Amino acid sequence: MTIALLLIFAYLIGSIPTAVWVSKWIYGIDIREHGSGNAGATNAFRILGSKAGSGVMIGDMFKGFLAVKLSMLSSFTIGSEPFVNLQIFLGLSAVVGHIFPIWADFRGGKGIATLFGMILSIQPIVAFSLVVVFMLMLLLTRYVSLSSITASIAFPLLILFIFNAHAQELSYRLFAISTAFLVVLTHHKNISRLLNGNENKVPFFRKRRMRGDRE
Repeated sequence: MTIALLLIFAYLIGSIPTAVWVSKWIYGIDIREHGSGNAGATNAFRILGSKAGSGVMIGDMFKGFLAVKLSMLSSFTIGSEPFVNLQIFLGLSAVVGHIFPIWADFRGGKGIATLFGMILSIQPIVAFSLVVVFMLMLLLTRYVSLSSITASIAFPLLILFIFNAHAQELSYRLFAISTAFLVVLTHHKNISRLLNGNENKVPFFRKRRMRGDRE
């Protein structure tokens, strides 16, 4: 299968609007009209509750994971530099699909869960380490945005200094570093609210609600 076709398939997988479909089919609302307006796991947790939010998060993660696995359909040798490069581009295509989903008027989420699924597929040990970083920060602060930012910054540090199995590939190093910058960039509003002390915290074990503060 050609690389171009694989990239298109990865984008289409990423475009599956998990949060939108769950909110419409189960709760009869469009999640993009509530809370932060994002079609992602964080807003699903806030608006639909922990059960639906967990389902959305797992679904979004699986999109990135599955997109990367499309690399197995290529002719590249597993573990080779071209193979790793293809994995990265397939995962990023899924992330782009999540942010700009063709199935939902190109209005999606921020792509954090899909990005994590991508990392999980490429290097599971790093992904689980990021989960630990994310959960520790979330338990300490209850800020999802701060937890996401912290985990994204930890990603290149883990790649470059600890789990450097793929660090010899320039594209992988650039991917890890650019991921941190992009996550920080997409969370600039959250950073402003964190500095001002008015960022929303996520209560644990809360039932769903139909409206909320914007993220």
